[in-house]
Amino acid sequence: MQSTTTNPVRWTVADLAIFEGDRAKRYEIIDGELFVTRAPNWKHQEVCGNIVTLLKLWSDESGLGRAAINPGIVFSESDSVIPDVVWASHERLERLLDEAGHLTAAPELVVEVLSPGKTNENRDREAKLKLYSVRGVLEYWIVNWQEQSVEVCRRENAMLKLVATLYSQDEITSPILPSFSCLVSRLF
Repeated sequence: MQSTTTNPVRWTVADLAIFEGDRAKRYEIIDGELFVTRAPNWKHQEVCGNIVTLLKLWSDESGLGRAAINPGIVFSESDSVIPDVVWASHERLERLLDEAGHLTAAPELVVEVLSPGKTNENRDREAKLKLYSVRGVLEYWIVNWQEQSVEVCRRENAMLKLVATLYSQDEITSPILPSFSCLVSRLF
C-alpha cells in the first residue's frame, strides 16, 4: 500500500494579487496561512475610528508619532496583516515605511478590535498575538466592543504578555504613550 502525504499550501504576499479586486473581504497571511474575513461591520469600524481619533489627538498634542487605521504590515513574504489601528513614533515610522507606503516592521502599538465569531477571536488572541510578539510590537490592545473591554499586552522578556484587562470605567494609559490617558468607555 502506498501512502501519500500532503503539504499544506504556504501562501505568500505575491499570492494576494489574485484577490486585488475583492473589497468585500480582508486577506491576511500569518506564517504562510491565509486568513479571509468579511469586511468589518459598522460598530467595529466605529470603535476603530474612535481609537485612531483619540491617538491622533494625543499625537498632534505630543508631537511624538502618528496613528493610522487599517495599514498593511508586510513583515515577510509569509506574514502580511492588516491591523485595525497602529501607532508609531516618528523615529520608528521613518524606518518602517517602504516605497509603497506599507509598514515593513513592527510599530510600537497595534490594536485589534474583535469581530464576532470564534475563528476571528482565535486569530486575534492567538495567531496575531504570537506574530506581533515575535516581530517586536511593544504593546498590543485587544478590544472587545461587545463586552466593552480592552486586554492590554506589553512586551516583557521579549514576549507580549497580558498585563491588564480594562473595562468601561477603567482608565487606559501606556508607557509608550507618555501622558496619554482616557476612560475605556470613550473607545466605544
